[in-house]
Amino acid sequence: MQPLTVQTMHLPNPTTFDDLLDQQIANPRDRDIFRLRMQRHFGDCLEALGALYAQHPAWTQLLEQLPERLITAYAQRRDALKIHDLAREIQPDWFAEANMVGGIYYVDRLAGTLRGVIEHIHYLQELGLTYVHLMPLLQPRHGLNDGGYAVLDYRSIDQRLGNVADFIELSDLLRANGISLCIDVVVNHTAKEHEWAVKARAGDAQYLDYYLSFADRSLPDAYEQHLPEVFPDFAPGNFTWYPELGEHGRWVWTTFNEFQWDLNYTNPMVWLEMLDILLYLANLGVDVLRLDAVPFMWKRLGTNCQNQPEVLDLLQAWRAAMRIVCPATIFKAEAIVAPDDLVQYLGLGRRTGKLCEIAYHNSLMVLLWSALASQRADLFTQSLLNMPATPSNAAWITYVRCHDDIGWAVTDHNAALVGEDGPLHRQFLSAWYSGEFAGSFARGEVFQYNPLTNDRRISGMTASLAGLEQALETADPAAIELAIRRIALLYAVIFSFGGIPLIYMGDELGMLNDHSYLHDPTKANDNRWLHRPAMDWCLAAQRHDPSTIAGRLWQVVRHLIQVRQQTPALHSAGQTLPIWTQQRHVLGVVRVHPLGRILVLGNLSATPQRVSLAVIQQASFVGRLQNLLDADALTIDIQSHEIVLDSYQCCWLSTQA
Repeated sequence: MQPLTVQTMHLPNPTTFDDLLDQQIANPRDRDIFRLRMQRHFGDCLEALGALYAQHPAWTQLLEQLPERLITAYAQRRDALKIHDLAREIQPDWFAEANMVGGIYYVDRLAGTLRGVIEHIHYLQELGLTYVHLMPLLQPRHGLNDGGYAVLDYRSIDQRLGNVADFIELSDLLRANGISLCIDVVVNHTAKEHEWAVKARAGDAQYLDYYLSFADRSLPDAYEQHLPEVFPDFAPGNFTWYPELGEHGRWVWTTFNEFQWDLNYTNPMVWLEMLDILLYLANLGVDVLRLDAVPFMWKRLGTNCQNQPEVLDLLQAWRAAMRIVCPATIFKAEAIVAPDDLVQYLGLGRRTGKLCEIAYHNSLMVLLWSALASQRADLFTQSLLNMPATPSNAAWITYVRCHDDIGWAVTDHNAALVGEDGPLHRQFLSAWYSGEFAGSFARGEVFQYNPLTNDRRISGMTASLAGLEQALETADPAAIELAIRRIALLYAVIFSFGGIPLIYMGDELGMLNDHSYLHDPTKANDNRWLHRPAMDWCLAAQRHDPSTIAGRLWQVVRHLIQVRQQTPALHSAGQTLPIWTQQRHVLGVVRVHPLGRILVLGNLSATPQRVSLAVIQQASFVGRLQNLLDADALTIDIQSHEIVLDSYQCCWLSTQA
């Protein structure tokens, strides 16, 4: 084999690089693999870093340290993970396969500790999951910590949950059972007690420059003119005064809470430090790193300081570095932003395939709840038609609920196109899902009301928002049935949309809102804990009994998983095309893939609805129709040439040869 050179990598000291590689990596084959990956990906890393830092005084220092950090991380990677890397490189679209189905869980709420999760892996397997997102489990600050998103130590596991050894054992067991593991990494900020912040407060100028701070209010006031407030109720403003910082005190940028300090990514050493953290976590066996608050990482005066182009350079440089050391690990962008901004994180144009592989489809989630409340498909269809195209080598995370609140991300423009007033529609949705609107079936609560904008978000579990809690309170069998059907409809749509569908913890059993958080002073002022209940294992014990609500919903979700995993056309590389069904109460989505076409129809109302067969034929579905979800649940009125959909029924239609 010809020797692999590093001359084309533009390294400042190629000889030092080769010496370090030989010293740290004993296996010649591993050295060759590392060199090949450097030749393939280091250019992308260098290009992005150069755009950000080529004029920075620490540029040379960055170039000298980066190869050393990469070699060290690769040398520390276990052999089993290196084999895992090769398998993922052979099948780079593993995350896009139709068999990918995920679940979201808080470790403590699911099973108490990491060892408790190990004991319940059989439950995750029985459900059929191939992807598990364990909510923040790195060591947070004590007391208020934004649900774990104020990280004290990125290299330690929350001591209440276990330790690093427990985590490695869990990640290895999940991988052995065909389940990919996702965890959160907060990249925009740290807890104010993090080691870097402690050193900054102690007067270390090097670490003060790790954060964004100001000696007076001049710049903060200028920035505030364009900044939104994330938590206007309990954390108004974006800056906090710390009298002990610097000589005379300083204003620290605190986008989320006063105890979360925003990092200064104009400093290249901050990028490098965070890269070390990402590599460390990947080497523990993590398959997916969910990059929390990623849109906020770069600030620019006169803007809302989100989605700045430099964020994409930061991501590209990280992504390329990760592909050199640990290509089995991918990125998930936690970017709850407008669609045009969101798709940028999946990599477009010259960045195709160079950023995050997956991202949350927040718009789909919001539009589903909107459609369910209004019983109309027009805003759903119009908004999705206006979504920009996504790259074929990336995938959406589709979901009904998550740990966070629901913000009504419905644009005024899309609302106007279907005859709606945007602000009024958003107010209607908040009123509907908080139960204030007459005739509402929902039991949710308003989160973070902003009187200046009249913005109100919503907290609540899927089952409670879909009417099950109210129906159980009134002991109304008909209302219970409709609630179950609403939940089934929501999940049937996200399972057929493409991407990786996620089941929020307890939704498979119909778990309801949990008000016990009110008794915990560290949680009582944050009603998002309403939809963060502890797993009800007594309810889970009913999952095999179809006469119970838990048993019925378990069967619904299990059936969706089984059908999805037997339907190759749901591979994420296919196209998802919303269509007008000519029936305001029925949404329609066509999935187009070389392995097949699927037409998804969903009745948004409690009364039967009809869709003309002509609409289906216009969508290129000609021939004998079959419903993949239930071959016996396809009603066609031969006389009127219409498909009849029952209350909240969803069909996945294909044609037989």
